[in-house]
Amino acid sequence: MNPNDLHLLPLGTQVVTRTAVHTPSGEITRPTGSVGVVLQLPADLQHAYRIQFPDGREQTFLRRDLEVRKQHQTPDLPEAPDWTQWVQYRCIVGSRAFGLETGDSDTDRRGFYLAPADRHWSLWGLPEQLENEATQETYWELQKFLTLALKANPNVLECLYTPLIETASPIAEELLSMRGAFLSTLVYQTYNGYVLSQFKKLDADLRNHGEIRWKHAMHLIRLLLSGIAVVERGEVSVHVGEHRESLLAVKRGEMPWAEVNAWRLDLHARFDRALTRTTLPERPDYGRVNAFLLRARRTMLDVSV
Repeated sequence: MNPNDLHLLPLGTQVVTRTAVHTPSGEITRPTGSVGVVLQLPADLQHAYRIQFPDGREQTFLRRDLEVRKQHQTPDLPEAPDWTQWVQYRCIVGSRAFGLETGDSDTDRRGFYLAPADRHWSLWGLPEQLENEATQETYWELQKFLTLALKANPNVLECLYTPLIETASPIAEELLSMRGAFLSTLVYQTYNGYVLSQFKKLDADLRNHGEIRWKHAMHLIRLLLSGIAVVERGEVSVHVGEHRESLLAVKRGEMPWAEVNAWRLDLHARFDRALTRTTLPERPDYGRVNAFLLRARRTMLDVSV
């Protein structure tokens, strides 16, 4: 136990003792691993807790000789590997892919990783998502990536359609070749619903605080434009093309809020009309995506960990 990790325990916390209690002659009266409850707190970590045991008797222990029972039952995790060594797909999204970058824009990288089967099957499992805020990178475990895409998550769909690809393994190339399997009219519901809820929050911010998060407003308009393109043409348009200057004007706060909101309402109406004419299915192709996931998992059966 690292002394730097110690903290005061609340009254009533169930604990496990890390040391035995002996009589003056050396006889053990309370073995290591006994379960008790914090009955009385010390003034600080240099003084002892009073612990009550199931038989009603009490004993004092220093904090270093106690462990929270729930933590005691959790196995020690082995040192985590560098999960990014198994990144299969790495791409650039965000403003640089949208064509909305400015001089101070970050470079946002996204993608997915697929670890060896032994890592996936192990008792310790693996993280669903790898994030590095310093480098603006996020990588989802493949199953999580696919699940989000099937739900029409815009961030993940843009990963599949961005032209700015830095790394693509054969597994990733196969996925890109079938990216249309993820597109369905769920895009209409997901994109529309998110923009609607977020514009209500922006409107509330304006009423209550007199401020608008203009960058967020810009991206909501961009999301509607992107969603309409999916429903109309059956593909995700990542680059904003001819809308670049208008969107940047929104970001800079140069377009009045009433005009921005009117644009948004017009796009919602266009979205509705596009839905009536779309050739997209109501649901994505779950079977095809599931078959791909199983094939991808099998490729990692004999990969060394």
